[in-house]
Amino acid sequence: MKSVSEKKQIQRTRRHARIRAKVAGFSDRPRLSLYKSNKYIWAQIIDDAHHKTLVSSTTKNVKGKSETEKAHVAGKLIAERARDKGIKKIVFDRGGFIYTGRVRAFAEGAREGGLSF
Repeated sequence: MKSVSEKKQIQRTRRHARIRAKVAGFSDRPRLSLYKSNKYIWAQIIDDAHHKTLVSSTTKNVKGKSETEKAHVAGKLIAERARDKGIKKIVFDRGGFIYTGRVRAFAEGAREGGLSF
């Protein structure tokens, strides 16, 4: 019998597989991939055509009061780094995580930073 956490992980993996079947990033519009743990969020902007990570960001080095604020600031940070590389349009891959809380704060921070998706 599987534990609740194992079932949740399987469900998230299945959701992510469905998303990845439809979402791909290319040179003109790379993919913003997100991973969320209980403590941190990691994000990468990936060119799937060349299998290269163009820009990355995490909440490990970010200052903020709450985890949601840190996610928002990390979203702005990745948008700033992407602008420096000339990336304006992306495809958002939420990694199978539900679009609420820290995932939503990260996405809104990236939009405020100048990324469009």
